[in-house]
Amino acid sequence: MTDLLAQPLALPCGARLPNRLCKAAMTEGLADPQLRPTERHVALYRRWAEGGAGLLLTGNVQIDRRVLERPANVALDPAPPDAETLRRLRAWSRAGTSAGNHLWMQISHAGRQSPWYVTREPLAPSPVQLKLLANYAKPRALREEEILDFIQRYARVAATAREAGFTGVQIHAAHGYLLSSFLSPVTNRRTDAWGGSLENRARMLIETIRATRKAVGADFPVSVKLNSDDFRKGGFTHEECLQVVRWLNDERLDLLELSGGTYEQPRLLGYAGKDADATPQRASTRQREAYFLDYATDVRRIATMPLMVTGGFRTRAGIEEALGGGAVDVVGLGRPLCGEPDLPKRLLARQIDALPRYEKRMQLGPGILGPTTKVFLFRLINVFGQQGWYYLQLYRLADGLGPNLKLGVFGAFWRYLADEYRQAWRMHRARRHS
Repeated sequence: MTDLLAQPLALPCGARLPNRLCKAAMTEGLADPQLRPTERHVALYRRWAEGGAGLLLTGNVQIDRRVLERPANVALDPAPPDAETLRRLRAWSRAGTSAGNHLWMQISHAGRQSPWYVTREPLAPSPVQLKLLANYAKPRALREEEILDFIQRYARVAATAREAGFTGVQIHAAHGYLLSSFLSPVTNRRTDAWGGSLENRARMLIETIRATRKAVGADFPVSVKLNSDDFRKGGFTHEECLQVVRWLNDERLDLLELSGGTYEQPRLLGYAGKDADATPQRASTRQREAYFLDYATDVRRIATMPLMVTGGFRTRAGIEEALGGGAVDVVGLGRPLCGEPDLPKRLLARQIDALPRYEKRMQLGPGILGPTTKVFLFRLINVFGQQGWYYLQLYRLADGLGPNLKLGVFGAFWRYLADEYRQAWRMHRARRHS
């Protein structure tokens, strides 16, 4: 019997993934105050490499150290880096490929979604503020020369990734970060050549892909992470996604990962945001194991490059259905690998048929915040509390420890928040003394 999960995948550039499982990108928050990789990256990615997935994706490596997704992101600004940073990158890539698997660097710019304790001036296509828990300042609109500079920064970071031993790159154009915000009419209100029509809104993404391919050559994997839908009224729609995919067919991509949602509508985490702002989700999607598989089926009819979906896969049967049905070529696994990094190996060995569902065991009860708590605030506490829970498990893996499954979501929320502020303070202090 053919094991679909264990089948290798030949990519258009000539590279080969040893199996169809991917450790999906998850922000690590492990950089030092100078935003360089550390030994904790090395330890964490060695554990994930030994865990059996054929492909590992890093958390978002930033092209602009002024505007980060969170404190302790790795930032390759300037690129090429100095000798010490390059040495650290090479240690990271050696550990992350130690089991014969691929390790691809995810390259990103946070855009408007950089919290106030990181930057007081986020950068975005237009000055449209993210109004979420008063956590984000109003962004400044990018000038055209800055857009052109950022396009080249993506390319330079990709070239650095190749030099440092990473085996591919992923351009992050999902979840409301900079490239994603250019695609959305809600956040891109420009009237120049970078806004207005979908073709103009997609221009930065297309130009970034072209510059990146030129920088790394034809034989190096280049992938993109794209929203299948923003799930937000007035945002980047599924129909627009399909048109962008038609354009991407001409750009020699090796893998397209489909996701969805933004900070306002965090469907990537399995939650909806404010009801008044949300677009309806397909009934069939609500009933399926994987969040974005229905959307991938639509994209599959158009796309000529291999496809990947991350989000919600929790059973071997669900993964086999997605691969066997032809909707996707690679399945991404994220949060379960924060608790048990060897899950891919155990899936491949047919030792397990289901992945842990940590979210259910740590869900807050509706009464914990009091009877007057608004539903949206309750959702946010759950989202950020669960997010903090997984970050703290990830830190334990990076420190050579096992998971702490007894940790509560409410306590995780406050511990995560305290760590974020502490990391931000260390980062700003290092900047002042540099």
